[in-house]
Amino acid sequence: MATIAVRIPDSMNKALDQQSAARQVLKSDLVRDALEHFLGTTEFRSLRKQMIPLAEARGVYTDDDVFQTLKS
Repeated sequence: MATIAVRIPDSMNKALDQQSAARQVLKSDLVRDALEHFLGTTEFRSLRKQMIPLAEARGVYTDDDVFQTLKS
């Protein structure tokens, strides 16, 4: 596991302190979870962008089209 140093504004640190106390978890756990969510979302959006042309070529344009295709 790696350690990194990140500078954040005082207001963000205060909010992080409040959430850490409210949830009874370490600040590093909150930051790790937030970063994991960000990276996962970024990866998903990248894959989605790549897949859109392939899906459209097969007549899949909406979420409903995806669900209909999966049901088939």
